Amino acid sequence: MSTSTSKSTKTTAKSGTAPKSKKLSEASSVSKATTAKKPAAPTAAPSVPVAKRVEPTVVDAPQPVIVGPMLRKKELVDLVVARAGMKKKDVKPVVESVLAVLGEALHDNRELNLQPLGRIKVRREKQLANGRMVVAKIRQPLAADPTAATDAPAAKPLKPTS
Repeated sequence: MSTSTSKSTKTTAKSGTAPKSKKLSEASSVSKATTAKKPAAPTAAPSVPVAKRVEPTVVDAPQPVIVGPMLRKKELVDLVVARAGMKKKDVKPVVESVLAVLGEALHDNRELNLQPLGRIKVRREKQLANGRMVVAKIRQPLAADPTAATDAPAAKPLKPTS
């Protein structure tokens, strides 16, 4: 038997593996090294509130806007006449004056806050040969009816004096 054990020891030594008894002792020393005690957390540290985990939400991409018919000044005047109940000859100069003031404000890169139309900011501009191109951002309040977004109750139409 002594010869057979010595042969098994020799064969294991040649293959580069250690006998089983050495493997167990090495494995236990490795596990002791990896399971070394971690330093205890200080107990006097102030507790920091932990934020709740929020589930991620999917954000939809902006939807393309289907452009409706263009609103021209003549149609705007007609709509104001119908809504205000005033004569066209009285409404037209007021609408033209309002459009002129809005055009000047946009030319000066002013931010407009005109409810229920919304808040208008000029983002970019580009000088062209025949004018100026302005890219503006308009933020409108959420309202089902555009006339319902006003803070004040609807004013009674003014009666023209004759």
